[in-house]
Amino acid sequence: MTELRIKVGGREMTGILEEEKAPLTCEAFRKMLPLKSKVIHVRWSGEAVWIPYGEERLGLPYENNTSHPQIGQMLLYIGGVSEMEILLPYGACCFSSCSGQLSGNHFLTITEGKEYLEEMGKKTLWEGAQEIEIEYR
Repeated sequence: MTELRIKVGGREMTGILEEEKAPLTCEAFRKMLPLKSKVIHVRWSGEAVWIPYGEERLGLPYENNTSHPQIGQMLLYIGGVSEMEILLPYGACCFSSCSGQLSGNHFLTITEGKEYLEEMGKKTLWEGAQEIEIEYR
């Protein structure tokens, strides 16, 4: 089990990679580490933040994919109908774009510090983009 440290919105959390359920996505994500970026609030999906990646593609298939992630279940959208992105829900979420409902690969689950997600999401909504860092623990 691979543990990661996630720092976002002034808080630190711990997460695990879903290596058995999404092995190809986890392998591709490992190559992105350490990740330093910004999250912005979603426009269509409800209570979530996202990291946009535009036209970048990782050549991944769908695996362990869902449109209804739970709080703290990070998704990687492989791109297609919309741009590639990483989504982090902090509340009720139906993953969507202006073109309709999407499905993303659930590859990471926050296991410690999930109680900070709502605060982080509202801070992003009202104060704007927040720094995010994800690295090995």
